[in-house]
Amino acid sequence: MTTTPPRWDPQAPEVLRDQRAAYDQLRERCLLAHSDAQHWSVLRHAEVMQVLGDHATFSSAVSAHPAVPNGYDQPLHTQYRRALDPFFAPERMAHFEPVCRALSAATVQEALALGGELEITHEFALPFAVRVQSAFLGWPTLLQDELLGWLRRSQAATRSGDRTQTSAVAQEFEDLVGRVRQARLEAPPTQDITSELMHTRVEGRLLDLRELASVLRNWTVGEVGTIAASIGILLHWLASHPDWQQRLRAQPGLLPTAIDEVLRIDGPLVANRRITTRDVTLGGCPVPMGERLSIHWIAANRDPRVFGDPDEFRMDRDPALNLLYGAGIHVCPGAPLARLELRVLMEELLARTSAIALPAGHAPTRATAPDAGYAALRVRLHQTPA
Repeated sequence: MTTTPPRWDPQAPEVLRDQRAAYDQLRERCLLAHSDAQHWSVLRHAEVMQVLGDHATFSSAVSAHPAVPNGYDQPLHTQYRRALDPFFAPERMAHFEPVCRALSAATVQEALALGGELEITHEFALPFAVRVQSAFLGWPTLLQDELLGWLRRSQAATRSGDRTQTSAVAQEFEDLVGRVRQARLEAPPTQDITSELMHTRVEGRLLDLRELASVLRNWTVGEVGTIAASIGILLHWLASHPDWQQRLRAQPGLLPTAIDEVLRIDGPLVANRRITTRDVTLGGCPVPMGERLSIHWIAANRDPRVFGDPDEFRMDRDPALNLLYGAGIHVCPGAPLARLELRVLMEELLARTSAIALPAGHAPTRATAPDAGYAALRVRLHQTPA
């Protein structure tokens, strides 16, 4: 172990082949690592918690584009969260659950009607994630295909590293939100989330178009990507653990804890960024002011110093240590919605199937950063006998 951060290549063949294994090896070799693409990589749980707990030193304002709310620091971050967190309050989630359950049941039934064997990522997980997020926001069905297309272009732009391309894609989404807002201004008043956002005030003023687009981008693109990745991870785990699959069918009340533990072992989100506001020591390494960092959620959530035998699925782990949704003041505001969607979909999936299996001859393909989970995964769903 050395406190001098070694250089590493996030695009090296061994990293592209298996991100989790590569991050595990890197975390055990060094406290921090450095690369041109990700700058300083923070890999261990203790150092990640230091970064999350000291938001004055490790700023979240890393993007030139608005990132409402968690791309801001205090006091603006607190003002945004105070205005937006009520959208994810328990009563909101209870109101949305029947809608989520109907969409979940329909998605599972459609998959079973097609014969039960399908490519999960593109034929099940992504369509469901787009459908359920659109329903939460009150977006019409016609926008779902457009949102899926935009998501694919956004992912391609992110992978390219071309700022001109990413800016153009961001402008596309802002234009889409502008059309959505204009349609609501010209139509009779509605009670959906998007309409409410248009009348939400932060410190007495309405959100402008760029802020509104940023919120909706986070609540669509951010949620769609992580929800879809999570679904693939959960289905692969269920198919690989038939004993737990049957136990969760019999005891669906265990699902919330089980889902969070599976997604600790195999995380749906690779990293988030920060920037230092002063010279600081992190993991014994001096980090100058103005340096960019990548918080590696997958690596930190598999740190054996905190999670003994990190690959072992255990229901008795301390949930406060699980960084699936982050920690501190920037903890994911949409966590209640994500947990609801994943729980309800898994409940409907397990209730409507007798078995979930990995078909022979179809090896899954892991996703590569900035994505996580599976790029391709075939699964067979066996319908519960009538």
